[in-house]
Amino acid sequence: MSATSTALMTAEELMELPDDGFRYELINGELEKMPPPGSPHGRIAFQLSVYLGQFILEHGLGQGFTGIGFKLTSNPDTVLAPDLAFLADENFAKGRDTEGYWLGPPDLAVEVLSPSDRPGKVKQRISRWFSLGVKQLWIVDLKHTKVTVYRSPSDATTFSGSDYLEAQDLFPGFRLSLDKIFGPTPGTV
Repeated sequence: MSATSTALMTAEELMELPDDGFRYELINGELEKMPPPGSPHGRIAFQLSVYLGQFILEHGLGQGFTGIGFKLTSNPDTVLAPDLAFLADENFAKGRDTEGYWLGPPDLAVEVLSPSDRPGKVKQRISRWFSLGVKQLWIVDLKHTKVTVYRSPSDATTFSGSDYLEAQDLFPGFRLSLDKIFGPTPGTV
């Protein structure tokens, strides 16, 4: 009987992959390939990044990021890349000269769901982010036009319809109409 083994990939090897139009993450050394996001996904991520980014900069809270990887474990390596991320000033200062992937978790990770994301996979992703140290995770659900703010896997607030997105514990004073993210609620003027 012979055993087969698959070589695990490192964060450095992930960084050197050629740009083939796909997105990749590394989960405990195993490469996960994702299709590039579609236009609704990109539009929603952009809208949220504009409003949240403006608030972060105007209030001097820290730094916002789009499209970067966070190296969260080593040997085997885990690199996750949320759609948006935020690091408070004190955490940004600790690694401001980092080259390559950011070492450690962001204070906030924002994931915009894709049509292929299934509930079990989303739940697993939520657990993974918190087990790796994120302070807050926002799940943006395009299909149901809602945003769920997770403070832990079991502590979440969902905003939908005519609600205003808020996360006072991380962004005191931030209040954003979901219309600014998703467009007007059907039936409203």
